[in-house]
This record gives sequence, structure tokens and C-alpha cells, in this order.
Amino acid sequence: MWANSTIYSTVACSPTRQGLNMLKRIGSTVICTVLSCTTASASTQQQPSQSAIASQIKADVAEIVAGINAKDIDKATKFDAPDLISMESMREPSFGAKADHDGLSMAFKYAPSWHLSLIDESVDVAKAGDMAIYRGTYAEDSMRDGVPYTHKGNYVAGFRSDPDGIWRIHWSIIAWQSSSKKK
Repeated sequence: MWANSTIYSTVACSPTRQGLNMLKRIGSTVICTVLSCTTASASTQQQPSQSAIASQIKADVAEIVAGINAKDIDKATKFDAPDLISMESMREPSFGAKADHDGLSMAFKYAPSWHLSLIDESVDVAKAGDMAIYRGTYAEDSMRDGVPYTHKGNYVAGFRSDPDGIWRIHWSIIAWQSSSKKK
């Protein structure tokens, strides 16, 4: 009797071949529906175009330059990545956003008439849309003992779109084309 009831309960509780096929079809339908919704959702969140990214980076650099010209340290360093490496001819590289902040603060005190003017600029954006190189030529004007001086320099910076969606500078190079000359 015990053996027969075990066999009966196993047979009675086991899904039939037809029932298993039905479960497989329902499961497949659910998986396909979920995947198609995920794909549709992902495709609606398209990456900005390379020209839109380039325009954004140019606007960000313009904001940095405006901060430098206004001696507004927060605006001038707004797009510094925490791991920023800044290199300039005739000085040791600086490492980190704090070092850039502190260096610019000293420059603002030392040269309050320091002013940058854009001459030309370009931005190259990676095909993946996650990194870009900014290149700009600037005129740098300042005063020395009441005498106006000027020179040209190149600014090259590596931008990366960070996880929060903000484009930040992770490295930069400033290379002067000539020594300062009287205006």
C-alpha cells in the first residue's frame, strides 16, 4: 500500500509533457518580452553626437577661462577631475584637483591682471563618445611692474565623461609658444 500511494502521488503531482511544454512557451514569451522592453529602453537613451559633445566641452572651457579672468577659483576649477595631472613648461607637474586649485589661487594673488583670450580651439571626440581632447591657443596678458606683457600659449586637455555624466579634465598640458614680450 505504501509503495502504491508513493507511485500515485508521484504520477499525480508530476507535470505532464504537455504541461512542461506550456510552461516553456510561457517562460520563453516572458523572457522575450522583458528583453525587447530592455532593448527599446536602451535605444531611446542615445549617446549625444560627437559635435554636441565638442560644443559642450568648448562651453566648459569657456567657463573655466571666464573663471580665470574673473579670479573666481571655483569657476576656474569646476571641471577638474580629482585625479587631474596638470603639466606646464618650466614647472613640475601638479597632481590632483586640490593642487590645481591651490596653484591657481596663488597665481590670482601674484598676477591680478592676468587675462586669457581665445585665439582658436578644436575638440576631437572619441567614436565611443566617452573621451575627448581639447586643443586651444590663447593670448595671455599680464602686467610686470606696471608694464603690459603678452605671449601665446597652447592648452591641451584630456576630458572624460565621468560616471555622473559630467565631462571633467583628467590631464592638461600648457605649452608656451614664446617668452612674454612687451605689448
